[in-house]
Amino acid sequence: MLAFPLAGTLISAFGYRRLPGRSAGWIGTGAIFLAFLAAIATLISLQGHSPDHRQLVSSLWEYASTAGVDAKVSILVDPLSVFMILIVTGVSTLIHLYSISYMEGDEGFCRYFAYLNFFVLSMLLLVLAGNFFLLIVGWALVGAASYLLISFWYRRTTATRAGIKAFVINVVGDVGLVLGTYFIFKHTHTLDLLKTFHATSNGAFGHGRTGDGDLVAGCILLLVGAFAKSAQIPLHTWLPDAMEGPTPVSSLIHAATMVTAGVYLIARMHPLFQLAPSAQDVGAIVGAATLLIAGTIGLAQTDIKRVIAYSTMSQIGYMIMGVSIGAYAAGLFHLMTHAFFKALLFMAAGSIIGAMGGEQSLQRMGGFRRALPFTYGCFVIGGLALSGIPPFSGFFSKDEILLVAGEQGGWHWALYVVGYVGAFLTALYTFRLIFRAFHGEPVAEARELEAGHLHHAEHPTNPATGELEDTDVGFPGPHHTTAERALPMKVAMSVLAVGAVGAGLVQIPKTDFVIDNFLKPTFTDAAAYETHTRNGLLWLGLALGTVVGLAGIALAYRIWVQRPAIAEAARVRFKPVYELFVNKWYFDELIDALVIKPTAAAGRFASDVFERRVIDETIVGGTTGVVRAGSAAVRAVQSGFVRYYAAMLVLGVAGVGFYFLMQS
Repeated sequence: MLAFPLAGTLISAFGYRRLPGRSAGWIGTGAIFLAFLAAIATLISLQGHSPDHRQLVSSLWEYASTAGVDAKVSILVDPLSVFMILIVTGVSTLIHLYSISYMEGDEGFCRYFAYLNFFVLSMLLLVLAGNFFLLIVGWALVGAASYLLISFWYRRTTATRAGIKAFVINVVGDVGLVLGTYFIFKHTHTLDLLKTFHATSNGAFGHGRTGDGDLVAGCILLLVGAFAKSAQIPLHTWLPDAMEGPTPVSSLIHAATMVTAGVYLIARMHPLFQLAPSAQDVGAIVGAATLLIAGTIGLAQTDIKRVIAYSTMSQIGYMIMGVSIGAYAAGLFHLMTHAFFKALLFMAAGSIIGAMGGEQSLQRMGGFRRALPFTYGCFVIGGLALSGIPPFSGFFSKDEILLVAGEQGGWHWALYVVGYVGAFLTALYTFRLIFRAFHGEPVAEARELEAGHLHHAEHPTNPATGELEDTDVGFPGPHHTTAERALPMKVAMSVLAVGAVGAGLVQIPKTDFVIDNFLKPTFTDAAAYETHTRNGLLWLGLALGTVVGLAGIALAYRIWVQRPAIAEAARVRFKPVYELFVNKWYFDELIDALVIKPTAAAGRFASDVFERRVIDETIVGGTTGVVRAGSAAVRAVQSGFVRYYAAMLVLGVAGVGFYFLMQS
């Protein structure tokens, strides 16, 4: 499974000069598809073991074994890792297939598929890691791959800045993961995941203040890594900027790979988090706050990809909240369904952006319903699934998370309420996007498409150099392909649409819970694993979720179809609130004021004052002066006259003799 994407990466990277046409795309897609087949074979093989023996570790070689460190190149195959690799390879195959047409004609076509294969390889390494050592390696490689893909169009300053921003914030998460591993290793004395969990259950952290404090500290630091990778507040600001990459990259990062790594990490480390309830509470509260804040920001954004990006941030908040309160199967089930409908929404967005010649602003879109019927249908399916409308997949997965929150009672009822408020906002901003892009008066591009002509607005070039200029809107190259015209795009979107409709049916209430049963061997030690004892709350939640979703859609239709003037009046009347949302709660400004500017000022002080005056002038300069004075004195003694040297020798011998005479 790891070998196929590695081979695809190397072939595209080193053979780009000899790969004709779209062959690099087909090779990269084939590599990930073979990895998907390997994942299916792994699933079949794992099912052949009894439920009590479905945690298998395989080591390739031992990297280091000294001072108690057992760093091995080993993978862990269990229901959780198999669940993740099936999603990663399956959805990634479709994204690769979509990219073949979408990226056709781009001068970095081979480089793109090399990066894409490398990204999938890194994600598979992360979820298959059998120890902390390999987990950290995979975690870091995913961050590096995201930098390469986000800044893929490196001629654009905005793209390179977005890539650097994503990389730096992810490194903050990497530091948290490494430090958290230290606190855990300090007590368990092993890097192996299964041995760590076994040692923890046997009291490795004890019951004293030091052990409990180290466990909580370790789990909080692991959460820092999860929050950075999964774009949870306040480490989320890289995610909307990541939209500077190609649309299939946005689909890959936001659907089934990078942003779900934090959810996977919390679920994988559940034996540790269960003994640190305060860390669990932090995860649940941050997840709930993220889903609410991201929903409000999504209401005010006009970039079609950024609206979907904030939707991703919100949905990951649901998942983080779910796995933090012990709803492991529910959170991971939502991860699966989200992968289908979110990848579908990004692909549909790519189709309409292609029709617009690279334009991404909703202010410029409208009336594409008849011009792009297939894209419109896919957008509606994805939007209904995201809004939690039955029988679409999001209906089953999202409400199951909130069901577990309600079952736990106490302060978790606040999470329950926040979850449904977030669901209402989700339906509202999702169908705001759909109504503004596909309904209303057709724009010029929609009319041209409907007449059978595809708009071809070229990316601006510098007249002096002929090179592509930087721009905040659009993308370099002749990307004007729509799903209506490109078969690979249409096939990929069709499969995802089927998943967005039917994936939730594997977890129909009051029947056999397929996901619960499959994942149970991984969570056998969970205190309360998906019991669903309060059936009344189950049906209330399903009904409430449906009503809330439909209410959001109805309000969106009223505002942006029937009475568009309402939106403008609301912006004027509630200007402070609108400014807060459109400026993304000023998180970028806060980070700039509290972190970036003080750090830059400290750096300037260290360079201009401390280093120049203390280091260069005082320490280095003073030492240099002493050496120079000593050298001058020695040079003065070295006159070059032999008689002076003979006199000094005689005086020296006389002095030594006088010393010994005095001693006697």
